Amino acid sequence: MDKENLVKKWLNNDLSNAEAETFNAMEDAKLYEEIIEEAQRFNGNISAKVGSFDVLDDKLVAKKRTALYWVKVASSIAAILVVSFSLFTLINKDEISSFKTNLAQNETITLPDNSIVNLNELSELEYFSSNWGENRSLNLKGEAYFDVEKGKRFDVDTDFGKVSVLGTEFNVLSRDSIFKVSCYEGLVQVTYNNNDVKLPAGTEFILISGKGTKSSIAIAEPYWLKNMSVFENAPFKEVINELEKQYNIKVQQPTELNVNFTGAFEHNNLENALKSITKPLNLTYNIQNNNEVIIRNVQN
Repeated sequence: MDKENLVKKWLNNDLSNAEAETFNAMEDAKLYEEIIEEAQRFNGNISAKVGSFDVLDDKLVAKKRTALYWVKVASSIAAILVVSFSLFTLINKDEISSFKTNLAQNETITLPDNSIVNLNELSELEYFSSNWGENRSLNLKGEAYFDVEKGKRFDVDTDFGKVSVLGTEFNVLSRDSIFKVSCYEGLVQVTYNNNDVKLPAGTEFILISGKGTKSSIAIAEPYWLKNMSVFENAPFKEVINELEKQYNIKVQQPTELNVNFTGAFEHNNLENALKSITKPLNLTYNIQNNNEVIIRNVQN
C-alpha cells in the first residue's frame, strides 16, 4: 500500500494490525500524530474531526520547513558565537604587550604615553596596551629603570610589592629574594605587606627576607644603565655571580677565598672587568677556552 492511502486509512481509523505496524514505522508517523494532537488542543475538543489527507500533508510540509528554519538559525547563531569568541580571544591576546631579556641583554621600551622603560638583563615586563591611557599598570620580574611621563597614577606590580608614582624617575629590582626601589626624581610610594613607604628623590628602599630598610643614595641613575656593576663590601661570590651573568662565562675561584669587595667592573670588556675585581684583592686570572675563567691567589 502506498503512503497516501496508508495515511488516509489511519485518519479514518481503519488500519489493520499489519498496516498499523507499517504506519508506525514511517519516518513521518510521529509528526502526523503531533499535528493531530495540536489540532485537537486548538479546537478544545478531543474528538474534533480532523482534516483531509491533503490538509494534513500541507501541515506536515510546513512543520518540516519550520524545523529546518530553526536548525539554520541555530547553526547561524553557533557560527556567530564561534567567530565572536575567536575575535574576542584575538583582541585580548593583542592587548597584552610582553618583553623579556636574556643574559647580558638590555632593552629600551617606549610605553603608549611615551614613558621610557630600560629593562635590565634576565627581566620580564608585561602590560595591557589597549586601555593604557586609563590604567597605567604593568607587571615586572627582574629589574627596570623607569622615566615616567606625568599623568595618571603609574603602578609597577612585582612579586614582593607595588610601586606607585605620578611622574618621576626610579629603578625597581625584584629578583630572587630581593626587592629594591630607588627614587631619582619626584616621589615614589612603595606598598608591601600592607605597609606604605614614601621615597623622595635620593632615597632607596630595600626589602630582604621580609625586613625593609630605607637609606639615601648619591647617584643620578643606576650604574647598570652606564654598563657598570658596582659593589660596596659585597661578598666576592656575589661579584663573581654578577660577572658570570654579564659576560655569560663560568668562573672558577679558590674555595677558601672568603673576602668582601668594594669597587666596580664594566660590562663591555672582560679583560678590564677581571683586572678591576682581582687586583684590589691580590688575585690573578686566566681566560680559558669555552668562556671559562680561572681566578687564583697570587701565591698559587
